[in-house]
Amino acid sequence: MNLEALGKHIQELRHERAMTLQQLADAADVSVSMLSSVEHGHKAPTIVVLARIADGLGVPVGELVTPPGDHRVVVRRAADQEHIDEPGGWHRTVLTPVVPGVNFEWIRTTLPPRCDAGRFPAYAAGSHEYVAVESGTLRLTLGDRELDLAAGDSVYFAADVEHAYANPGTVACTYYVAALIMRPRRARR
Repeated sequence: MNLEALGKHIQELRHERAMTLQQLADAADVSVSMLSSVEHGHKAPTIVVLARIADGLGVPVGELVTPPGDHRVVVRRAADQEHIDEPGGWHRTVLTPVVPGVNFEWIRTTLPPRCDAGRFPAYAAGSHEYVAVESGTLRLTLGDRELDLAAGDSVYFAADVEHAYANPGTVACTYYVAALIMRPRRARR
């Protein structure tokens, strides 16, 4: 294993996530000095340390030791998109490609008239959702606050609150959700 290339790759992943050395060290449960030594190619990490760094970055260990290349561009053709028919008659399509370690989803959802898609649990702190209504009327509930959105409306909310989607209208509602979902922090050992 080329320690310099490994360290550079870890540093690039950390920068992509806008994490400081201290933030990654905290998330990975390793010392800043160890992380810095690994990033500069001065120290070979044990598999335990490598696994902790991968966990802190939210990527599989294999991604740390695989040199970056074409896997940085992932295409999901329309025919390969995941289509899910939910109980209650609503439908969603996962538009985004699956990228290991990236907790981002872009989903197109259609709710039939008078359909309630139900409540979704709060995600970990630092999670975000953007919603854009393409057609119809969407009732977005954030905790105990209700927002009625019409075609063309969009909203952002911190997704660390219980939230719900419903169509109170008499025509189908289609909307998009772009979500960045953070994982809860691991307890320190």
